[in-house]
Amino acid sequence: MTTHRERIQACLKGETTDRTPIALWRHFPEADQTPEALAASTLGYQSAYDFDIVKVTPASSFAVKDWGVQDQWMGDAEGSRRYTKRVIYKPEDWETLPLLDPTAPHLAGQLACLRLIKQNLNPQTPLIQTIFNPLSQAKNLAGNDLLLDHIRKYPEAVLKGLDTITKTTVKFVEAVRETGVDGIFYAIQHAQESLLDLMEYKTIGLPYDQKALEPVKDLWCNMLHLHGKDVYFSLLPFMDFQIVNWHDRETYPSLSEAQSLFKGAVCGGLRQDTLTMENPDQVRNEAQDAIKQTNGRRFMLGTGCVVPITASHENYLAARKSVDSPLLSGEGQG
Repeated sequence: MTTHRERIQACLKGETTDRTPIALWRHFPEADQTPEALAASTLGYQSAYDFDIVKVTPASSFAVKDWGVQDQWMGDAEGSRRYTKRVIYKPEDWETLPLLDPTAPHLAGQLACLRLIKQNLNPQTPLIQTIFNPLSQAKNLAGNDLLLDHIRKYPEAVLKGLDTITKTTVKFVEAVRETGVDGIFYAIQHAQESLLDLMEYKTIGLPYDQKALEPVKDLWCNMLHLHGKDVYFSLLPFMDFQIVNWHDRETYPSLSEAQSLFKGAVCGGLRQDTLTMENPDQVRNEAQDAIKQTNGRRFMLGTGCVVPITASHENYLAARKSVDSPLLSGEGQG
């Protein structure tokens, strides 16, 4: 029997696989407030659906809580928490942001969660940890509107803050690597036309991304997540990823177009709304269409972002079983 690891590795090489790989991930609100509960929820989820990659999805605040932000679970459908306290208000606040060590309580807690998952997960199942890029962390420290205002009015101050955030991230990513993960899920939220133009992103985002990714550049299962619409797919050659994930059903490029732009594997094909608002037949139809778009090669079935917590068990099963069918797995499609 092909293992999850073997299936993903074959997919990344563009080889024919026994079936299409699948990976879906979600938040676990409230459970994500302790390492033990998040680890247990993640492992239980994997036990229920047997995905090919386990992507650990903590609340975004795990990366910034040690700087003093606060957040609260308020029932968001995606399972994300809302920020109730920021720590950046004035331009000077970026310049006094302290460097954090991975032993800081919330960063250390996430490392503990990873170790618990690693100890109890089948070793043949790839494990990847979510890392929010420096600009995304800056947004969570200041709020998006204030961050963008400061970028345009006080760029030097913001750059000093981003330097601190990046150095903190590098140290944390190094510690993540030591837990034995197979890669990271690197979330970029500002590489979209509605927020920054391409040259702005190349100036204030990309250099820090490249530094943050340095510790994991030789891991074999790194996934890039480009969040939002009108994303800058042209940034991919500047970063080394084996897999890219984006809202392919809602924005350019399509899965088939992306495969002509990117040499690695693409992950997507299912809309979040399909898993939450449609029936199992529609989930299977969307999965089949995605597999046909890619001819079942260099493709992993997933959503453009997290699966909302309101998705039904029946729709999860439909997605999972859709890749078990020879008709839908890409076999015999050339």
